[in-house]
Amino acid sequence: MKNSLVIGLCLVSILSFAQEKIVEKDTVYTLKEVSVNSDVIVGSKFKAKNRAGSTSFISPADLKIFNYSDISRVLGKIPGITVQEEDGFGLRPNIGMRGTNPNRSEKITLMEDGILIAPAPYAAPGAYYFPTTNRMQAFEIIKGGSQIQYGPYTTSGTINMVSTQIPNKFTGNFVSSYGSFNTKRMYINVGDNFKNFAYLVEYNNRNSDGFKKIDYSDKKTGFQGNDYVAKFRINSDFDAKIYQSLTFKLQYSEDNDNETYLGLTDADFKADPYRRYLGSNEDYIDTEHFQLMATHYIKPLKNLTFTTKAYRNTFARNWYKLDGVNLGTSTVSINSILEDPIKYNAEFNAINGSANTIANALRVKANNRNYEAQGIQSVGNYKLEKNAFTHEIEFGIRYHEDYEDRYQWVDGYAVNNKAMNRTNTGVPGTDSNRITSANAIASHILYNLSYDKFTFSPGVRYENIDLKSLDYGKSDIERTGKNIVVEKNNVGVWIPGIGILYDLNKMYNVFASVHKGFSPPGAKAVEDAENSVNTEVGFRMNKNAFSGELIYYYNDFSNLQGSDNMSGGGSGTGDLFNAGNAIVNGIELTATYDFLYNNTNQFRLPITLSYTYTDTELKSTFVSPIWGNVVPGDEIPYIPTNQLSLMADFEFHKFQFAVGYRFVDAFRTRAGQGTIPANYKVDSYSVFDTSAKYLLSNNVTFMVNVMNLFDAENAVSRVPAGLRPAHPFGINAGIAAHF
Repeated sequence: MKNSLVIGLCLVSILSFAQEKIVEKDTVYTLKEVSVNSDVIVGSKFKAKNRAGSTSFISPADLKIFNYSDISRVLGKIPGITVQEEDGFGLRPNIGMRGTNPNRSEKITLMEDGILIAPAPYAAPGAYYFPTTNRMQAFEIIKGGSQIQYGPYTTSGTINMVSTQIPNKFTGNFVSSYGSFNTKRMYINVGDNFKNFAYLVEYNNRNSDGFKKIDYSDKKTGFQGNDYVAKFRINSDFDAKIYQSLTFKLQYSEDNDNETYLGLTDADFKADPYRRYLGSNEDYIDTEHFQLMATHYIKPLKNLTFTTKAYRNTFARNWYKLDGVNLGTSTVSINSILEDPIKYNAEFNAINGSANTIANALRVKANNRNYEAQGIQSVGNYKLEKNAFTHEIEFGIRYHEDYEDRYQWVDGYAVNNKAMNRTNTGVPGTDSNRITSANAIASHILYNLSYDKFTFSPGVRYENIDLKSLDYGKSDIERTGKNIVVEKNNVGVWIPGIGILYDLNKMYNVFASVHKGFSPPGAKAVEDAENSVNTEVGFRMNKNAFSGELIYYYNDFSNLQGSDNMSGGGSGTGDLFNAGNAIVNGIELTATYDFLYNNTNQFRLPITLSYTYTDTELKSTFVSPIWGNVVPGDEIPYIPTNQLSLMADFEFHKFQFAVGYRFVDAFRTRAGQGTIPANYKVDSYSVFDTSAKYLLSNNVTFMVNVMNLFDAENAVSRVPAGLRPAHPFGINAGIAAHF
């Protein structure tokens, strides 16, 4: 760790003095990257680099370099973020920050346009729904003391996805591409802005045959999905005494993915990483998501604004997938079979189709669930400049309620002559049959006081959460409540934080923050909330051709929290477990240097480096359903120690060419220390991507993207069950038109 810190400091020092000339030009901020509206929480790179806490802004220009549709690749260059891939396309990413478990992104606050977007963020935070990446205009990532406004998860960080905004004038965009594995994408939007009315409508289609092949089957392993969005705004005259606007947003998406929880054994992955066993032939996930949001903005005074959002999200999904094998005695989970295919040789032969089975041997579970989240929130902003002081106060309150309804069943299948045949149709409600709900009131206040070169940002958040679980049991499919088990839990917590920023000379600033980390408890009284004290200190600079940031953080957990999810290799109960004391600390470094900064021929060659070092240590002894037998000194699973990203972007007149590289260190899938056992290890991996664009006219661009340029056969995960591959070599070509 000391070596990493020394290297980072040396790099920043060398590059910071590479230019002698001092220019009062802002080399980070450009007007084209500003988003000033009620859907953003940062708004620009300039603002991100002038906050008293770790903040990143991925702008529209950044997103257009590679035109990624995979959020894993979009976030790969942001230090402090861990993304555990699963399907190779980024359909359901697993995102963690600063040492938190990335499983289903359940330990971070996910938002779209400033409102919570996980299906049930309090009751069941596992994000089986994730917004379509290529309909987003920008991404805002907030970590450290900057994020206490955006709960309930304040331990690690917040991601706000800014959807395509209503344009300022009549505008249309069309993007279409075709590539490897019959992958097709099309996106179109049209919008206009009048004096008192504005609108935007958009459509997004994506589909692929997939890059895996199921044994003895012609079934495709890809996906297909559609996304529809409409926004309408009415507003008063801009010169009205009190300006107001009311914006309505409607979004609907449908997806059907032939995706599975079943991976491969180590030996089979080595022979063919893109193979799928016959036992996954019937696996698919079918989803529908609907969002309705109304946003009211009012500016009653010159320095005072209020933004109120009412929202309702519904999400329905059925992930129909192989769950286990029963050859006549007991059911063995697919995770256990893949972990030890020798011990469970007969079950493994049933999965891979090499042996016929009895009826109902393969248990395919319909993980059928419905979610609902709705609420209303209002945020006020007041700004006053007086003498040498600038006062900015943000205050807000939110009422939120959500629930998850599990109503699941299991079908039976047999393998005969290398084909799966259904031998029994289960009854809905005879597997998991419960409702978990939450009601929450949250409020916050943040005060930014600027004087001379100092900015002080104290703030506090309050969360009051009521959780309830109603388990009707497997025999009460009508939900009469005759054998109902009721669990309740409540927590009220204050979450304080403070940040300090010192601007040295408009090109350098230093900052520090400390805040309370918090994650809500589960519905059972024994499932405690996660609590920590988190600190960070950072240095930024922006001088001529160079900009960079170096941050050290230290998170001290009094109670770390984990969850027993099948997606993380557990039994799938969703129950939380208490992991006790833990320490997570690390280094986050990002640096950009334009090697052609002084060139007068319109050449640009910025190269960006991003590095993350993460050190974790569990301090308690306990037994976990997915982490194993834990003793003090063990490392937290799923967290790579080192991550590195490099990107070079060459631009000249009508041509643009970019190369991206990403390295992810090996990580363990069970808690432990020292050398990682082979059966609990995902090896380190590297991947190169490239992108080229040519401007055919002022409004039409031809583009080619290549993923995994050298076709590296990388394993990216060992959960939910067995090794899983990254996307292989793939090339996509398309056209983008703007009018």
